[in-house]
Amino acid sequence: MAVQADLYENWTDVSGFLIADPRIVKNPKSIETITYKELRELSYMGASVLHEDAIFPVRKAGIPINIRNTNAPQDKGTLIVEGTCRQPKYTITGIAGTDGFVAITVEKAMMNSEVGFCRKVLQVFEDNGVSIEHMPSGIDTMSIFVNKDVFEEKEQKILADIHKAVNPDHIELESNLALIAVVGRGMKSTRGTAGRIFSALAHAHINVKMIDQGSSELNIIIGVRHDEFLKMRSVRYMKFCPYPDIKIYIRLFYWITIIGRIYQEKFVKKPHKIYTQ
Repeated sequence: MAVQADLYENWTDVSGFLIADPRIVKNPKSIETITYKELRELSYMGASVLHEDAIFPVRKAGIPINIRNTNAPQDKGTLIVEGTCRQPKYTITGIAGTDGFVAITVEKAMMNSEVGFCRKVLQVFEDNGVSIEHMPSGIDTMSIFVNKDVFEEKEQKILADIHKAVNPDHIELESNLALIAVVGRGMKSTRGTAGRIFSALAHAHINVKMIDQGSSELNIIIGVRHDEFLKMRSVRYMKFCPYPDIKIYIRLFYWITIIGRIYQEKFVKKPHKIYTQ
């Protein structure tokens, strides 16, 4: 029985999980060690990993899984563990994303002082059989992210039920949203990770619609519009990618910018000011 084993080896055609999508990042490195929690976060956002039914029995027994490559048996592959004290090689273990979400923002003055407000709103979704994906909130607002296809079938009934349940001042809907998960146990001990993430997005002119991070600091969920989701895929590894070719491009862009500014200041003639009395 697998429950009595010390290690479960899964032989596939790849040398473990990759730190980035090979369709986006050239020759991405494989992840040496990943925890079950990190794996769960990435698979939730659409990363191609082992099916939960396949890993649940060994996870429950605390047995590590080693993903190996039958075509390259010399490769160590990826070790999936319950927990580890090993320091991760990179701050970010992996990044994954998926689209097809809608945000329902419920607004009501003094919402925070109304006992049971959030529970009543969530009860509406439960009664209609709609699962909640994420729920960022403010003092007088709460936003519920749900699957777009599931919500559209029951949209008007859910809105009517929310009005009956909490009598909100305003309800706003926003569709065609995507969620990106930046996952890594190394984020907990690394300062400035969130700043680097949002700096990369700002430079790519991508507007962030939602930010969600738990106290575990294992992941950061970022909500963006669908039309910016594809654009975000091309830049989301820039600040964390360990590959020298991308770092060269970043430095090259930096120096081109500096040289351009110097040229502008030194050689481009500025228009003369005309003073009139």
